[in-house]
Amino acid sequence: MVARSLLFVFLLAHYLGHSYAATPSHYSRPPFNRSSFPDDFLFGAATAAYQIEGGAYEGGKGPSIWDNFTHTHPEKIWDHSNGDVAIDFYHRYKEDIRLVKNMGMDAFRFSLAWTRIVPTGKISEGVNQEGIKFYNNVINEVIALGLKPFVTLFHWDTPQGLEDEYKGWLHPHIVEDYKDYVDICFKEFGDRVKHWITLNEPISFSMYAYTTGTYAPGRCSVYAGNCTNGNSGKEPYIVAHHLLLAHATAAKLYKENYQKSQKGQIGVTYATHWFLPKIKTPEGLKAPYRALDFMLGWFLHPITYGNYPPSMRTIIGNRLPTFTAAQSKMLIESIDFLGMNYYTSNYASPALTFNRVNLSYMSDNHLILSTDIDGVPIGQPTGLNWLFICPKGIRSLVLYIKEKYKNPPIFITENGLAESRNDSIPREVALKDVIRIKYHESHLWYLQKAIKEGANVKGYFAWSFIDDYEWDAGFTLRFGLNYVDYKEGMKRFPKLSALWFKKFLRKPSK
Repeated sequence: MVARSLLFVFLLAHYLGHSYAATPSHYSRPPFNRSSFPDDFLFGAATAAYQIEGGAYEGGKGPSIWDNFTHTHPEKIWDHSNGDVAIDFYHRYKEDIRLVKNMGMDAFRFSLAWTRIVPTGKISEGVNQEGIKFYNNVINEVIALGLKPFVTLFHWDTPQGLEDEYKGWLHPHIVEDYKDYVDICFKEFGDRVKHWITLNEPISFSMYAYTTGTYAPGRCSVYAGNCTNGNSGKEPYIVAHHLLLAHATAAKLYKENYQKSQKGQIGVTYATHWFLPKIKTPEGLKAPYRALDFMLGWFLHPITYGNYPPSMRTIIGNRLPTFTAAQSKMLIESIDFLGMNYYTSNYASPALTFNRVNLSYMSDNHLILSTDIDGVPIGQPTGLNWLFICPKGIRSLVLYIKEKYKNPPIFITENGLAESRNDSIPREVALKDVIRIKYHESHLWYLQKAIKEGANVKGYFAWSFIDDYEWDAGFTLRFGLNYVDYKEGMKRFPKLSALWFKKFLRKPSK
């Protein structure tokens, strides 16, 4: 483990003199393109099943918690919409995978819907061969176009059957049911899938589904959000614990039973902001440490060192579950690569007071997180009030992981920008997403800089390859490199950013 004093020096060097509001002009000076990265570096685009597939009640698929949540609590979705049809990838997958190929990408990251394969979540109650056939078709199409499939096994769409039976991720039984599900996936698809991701962003699932109640299944304390049940001070930690054990169990299964013959790799995808101190006092300079512990270390510390970060154990006490020695060992040996989702940065400062009665993960870090200092934003504002363009943060993040978490191979599995959907804007205008080009170009520039400084980064996936259903935001946002015209039968059109990637990724002729 890197000594805390050395990490303090590292972070201090990154903090002092940094202004995240400005983007350097030199990142775009030629030549800056695919050749600026290592020869084996992978570029791709990403998405998730519930956000694009649709076909919610077709092909033998069972209901997930998102199918249920969007229908029983439409008031929690910004536009009261649902993903029943989403953008109809279920019927248009060939056309959509071609869009990824047309951008010059090397890889396509997508997720499997658990209930399309195991409708109730329990294999003892049946496996859906139509679902297996669908994903075989998708994987075969990806490979036929010369793309590498990166497959996420769980992207928040828990089977409703398991939620009804034992409250899903709140019960340890889910670890075995998840293991049974991924075992089927390894058997059916592992001959072609060489990059498996066990979980996507367990931080987001634990935080929004069990702390604030804005994601399915919508649990929280009464004082923390508009929920009818839950416990924001306990449930997020229980859910996160079971997610970690499910990840480790799946990884152990793959490594022992499949990896030797299938010759693939298995990892997990985490997410975090980068954090800067808002005040330069001794306590203020320590605040970003704790913010990183509670957002990233919560999940990355256990798979590196076998336990939760000391700061979390000190503050949360007996609300934080513990690992057995065997579980710690299983966690430490569980990844071949680390997926990281990065979007933006925040300021962190110590909270002068904190609530000791109404406990919640959101306040347990005893910090105040913000996006400005005296009204000056941390980066260029975007269509989301939490997402500011802070490209330096991606460099700082991967170098921090290098120093503190033993420099694992990293794939940036998500990085992207949202614009507000406004159907009154002519499509020809909406396609000219210059701000998205700036976002990706500046982040890629800082990423290649970090690689030259020793960060072990192996690939970059843009979020998202196409406009899609954005969880509690519904269809109000556009994250895509490709445009979906919802008024014209969901026709697809490449945005300027898609054409920029095609040019950026063009390989020189030999």
